[in-house]
Amino acid sequence: MTANIPRRGLLRARAVESEVDSGVALWRRAADEIERAIAIGTFQPGTKLPGELELAERFGMNRHTVRRAIATLAERGLLRAERGSGTYVEAQRLAYPIRARTRFSEIVGTTGRAVGGRLIASAVEDADTDVAKRLRLRPGASVIRLELLRHADRVPICAGTTWLPAERFAGAAKIYATARAMTRTLAHFGIHDYVRQSTRVTADVADAADALRLEIAPGRPVLMIDGVDVDRDGVPILTTRARFAADRIELIVET
Repeated sequence: MTANIPRRGLLRARAVESEVDSGVALWRRAADEIERAIAIGTFQPGTKLPGELELAERFGMNRHTVRRAIATLAERGLLRAERGSGTYVEAQRLAYPIRARTRFSEIVGTTGRAVGGRLIASAVEDADTDVAKRLRLRPGASVIRLELLRHADRVPICAGTTWLPAERFAGAAKIYATARAMTRTLAHFGIHDYVRQSTRVTADVADAADALRLEIAPGRPVLMIDGVDVDRDGVPILTTRARFAADRIELIVET
């Protein structure tokens, strides 16, 4: 009977049989094989993973088993699926120093990675108690809220919310949409130097919106960094709540 089955079909049939009868989930073995290939450099960080059919052929497993293995590794942060493009090996963690002058574009640029940033949404709104306190404004004062997404080599690293005093930075959303960097946006308003006054780091899990933006599964860990930046006179110019994909960066506190 089996002599008439094509070799490829036989391999897949045996893979399914093994998965059912062995008591050891075959997709776990597939996940281990892919993870091992990443560890030894067969699949380099930042590169596109071969297609499911090619991997199935390589490991002698069926396509559905490989698909489940890939999904598992994506949940662990080793792989990243891009809709319409394919599956990529996650790049090595980005060393992200927290210092007096913390600039995302400079930090990413010094690693040799391509920096990306874009404005997702913006609004002029009344400052809540927390934002008003950070910016030394009265509660209810008008602020500009910017929803930003920042990349390194096309990999989403940080989803951030930044608030600026509306009176001082009227039109900041339009400027940022063109400049694509906070440093250049502030320079437009005559601020060419600013420093971090305070930084608070906490841990949380990604909600649905951040998970979509960061291309991670909802519930995955994120690092929350709340910061306040001031100008040369010590006046707060912006406050930010940044959510970093926890497995894509390592924070370095410099003193």
